[in-house]
Amino acid sequence: MTASNVTEIEKRDRIAVLRLNRPDTLNALTVELAQSIAGGLIELDLDDTVDGIVLTGAGDRAFCAGVDLTEAHEVQFDEIENWFGAVCNIYRQILMTEKPVVAALNGVAAGGGFQIALVSDQRVAHAGTRMGQPEINAGIPSIMGAYWMSLHLGWSKNQELSMTGRLLDAEEALALGLVNQLVSKAAVVDKACDVAEGFAAKPPVAWKRTKARFREIALLGFDEAFRAGVIGQQEAYAKGEPQAVMAAFLERK
Repeated sequence: MTASNVTEIEKRDRIAVLRLNRPDTLNALTVELAQSIAGGLIELDLDDTVDGIVLTGAGDRAFCAGVDLTEAHEVQFDEIENWFGAVCNIYRQILMTEKPVVAALNGVAAGGGFQIALVSDQRVAHAGTRMGQPEINAGIPSIMGAYWMSLHLGWSKNQELSMTGRLLDAEEALALGLVNQLVSKAAVVDKACDVAEGFAAKPPVAWKRTKARFREIALLGFDEAFRAGVIGQQEAYAKGEPQAVMAAFLERK
């Protein structure tokens, strides 16, 4: 894999663990990190020595806490589409990857991190994991997240989570089907590797065509959601709402 200091690869036999490596920021997404994740997925998908991919975060506090607020605060109006597009390209690459992609949720999965988990082929978490779509509380419209949740949840619950921005605990996420398995904290990555191995052992044509059909369904509304997300964020940034909320947060921090 191309060298990067914001992601790292660990090989476990024929499963590759792609780790977001910004633990001091709860693995928050910058453009650099987003590009490194997407690039890593492409390279691993082409690697004949890899049968499956596990996504996880460095440290023991977070899988990914969403976009990096320091970077987001400085985004200019005319940069929004490319900035947002860099994060959304992760989702596309997870879907385009023909190999199994399993999210090992080793802590908070919020915003973009939550969405990375939702588009993965399965999600493994521990009891301390919290996840959700808190963008609205940062002045950012919850549009792309609402789209991904629509593939998992009913209208009413999607509205609740999109409009309140509250985080779910692991047990509620499991009950809603947003998490597939809960294991001990120490076992999250190991279990995710086991899941990826199990998927990789399926008859290959059947596996690839099954994932391809889910990909087709997921991509049906993706471009529309992306465009709506760009327009919504441009309007919010033009009014200064996200910048004000983020500035207050960063000052307190």
